[in-house]
Amino acid sequence: MGDAVEDVVIAGAGLAGLATALGLHRQALPTLPTPLHKHNPPLLSSVLTDGLLVSSRACRVVWCRKGVRCLVLESSPALRASGFAFTTWTNAFRALDALGVGDKIREHHLLYERMIAFSAATGEAAAEVSLKIQSKSGPHEIRCVKRDFLLRTLADELPEGTIRYSAKVVAMEEDGVGGAKTLQLHLADGSTIKAKVVIGCDGVNSVVAQWLGLPKPILSGRSATRGLAEYPGGHGFGPEILQFIGHGFRSGVLPCSDTSVYWNYTWYPSPADGDAEESVAKMRSHVVAKLRGAKVPAEALEVVERSEMSDVASSPLRFRSPLALVRGSISRGGVCVAGDALHPMTPELGQGGCAALEDGVVLARCLGKAFALLGHERDEGRVVTAALEEYAAARRWRSIQLITAAYVVGFIQQSNNAVVRFVRDRFLSRLLSKTLVAMADYDCGAL
Repeated sequence: MGDAVEDVVIAGAGLAGLATALGLHRQALPTLPTPLHKHNPPLLSSVLTDGLLVSSRACRVVWCRKGVRCLVLESSPALRASGFAFTTWTNAFRALDALGVGDKIREHHLLYERMIAFSAATGEAAAEVSLKIQSKSGPHEIRCVKRDFLLRTLADELPEGTIRYSAKVVAMEEDGVGGAKTLQLHLADGSTIKAKVVIGCDGVNSVVAQWLGLPKPILSGRSATRGLAEYPGGHGFGPEILQFIGHGFRSGVLPCSDTSVYWNYTWYPSPADGDAEESVAKMRSHVVAKLRGAKVPAEALEVVERSEMSDVASSPLRFRSPLALVRGSISRGGVCVAGDALHPMTPELGQGGCAALEDGVVLARCLGKAFALLGHERDEGRVVTAALEEYAAARRWRSIQLITAAYVVGFIQQSNNAVVRFVRDRFLSRLLSKTLVAMADYDCGAL
């Protein structure tokens, strides 16, 4: 507030926002170069490429983990953990390892060994895929991670005061002209914050994405609900993902730990559903009735019946049109978007949260390089713009690929068309399951 200008402001303390903030905090940045001889000027070109401790004929630069200072604005009064849990695939663990928190997540969550897709019409296993397979750079690793645990783990690694709660961004604008431009954020309480860089991690209704000119996400025609069941004495499920597909819905049962099980349910709402979406209790009854009407085992039904559900009974599924990302601006000047503000997608691949973690690592890496150059470059705006353009180029086609694949998989899995249903149950189920694993075979790289 006032005349102070923040280096980086991140709108949203979700997975993308916290991953970006932690990635920036982990950056190793150079101190000012120290000439080794008073007659020799510093050789900055060698300083910025030669490692953590650089000694050359002309200068010495010490790199230290002082990080890039940033401010994270969260609209809620506390971290939000809507969704209970999410499938954390191999690509997400590569990102978490890059951020230095992978092992903290592993020790509290089960490692899956296989994925089984059942036909909701027949109750038979339509496909079984081993998850104990090799990816391009090592064994695959899939777990179902509690969202609140992951958010707390990321937040606890940040310096105190990094996150400002009850700070909802409602508008933004550029302030100034030429190289002196700054970005001004207007908050719901009437205050303003100025920043050199603004990163929009503010979800599907992103103010920052709107400022960039990205169109609003499209309704998919499907809705989703979810819950988490606790079993203090143990649940008895094996280390496997169970999917039930058909009858116009897709449902999954995924143990998080030895004592907790996450479930999800997506479907095409219709007038026949009545008032199912009016309350949590009615939504639970609707899901149980649908599962009972299909060939779903009793133990899967019990998970739904005993679970805690979200305060939001259900939510419509939205996705960003792939064409909007082909044509649209992911970044402009010192502004960019990440996470659901960039690539909202339907949940069939389980990649929304994973891709958000990828975004955070890539964005922190690009900005870290830019901030290492600041002080040696007169045109700071040009350096930041180039860094965000590099990030946008890296994430554009990955986002398009995930959004498109998720939509197609969801359409096939939930279709009630007789021909599609026959082909899916007889031939496509294994291919669709393998697609989920293939999309996770991606490495966002190190910081």
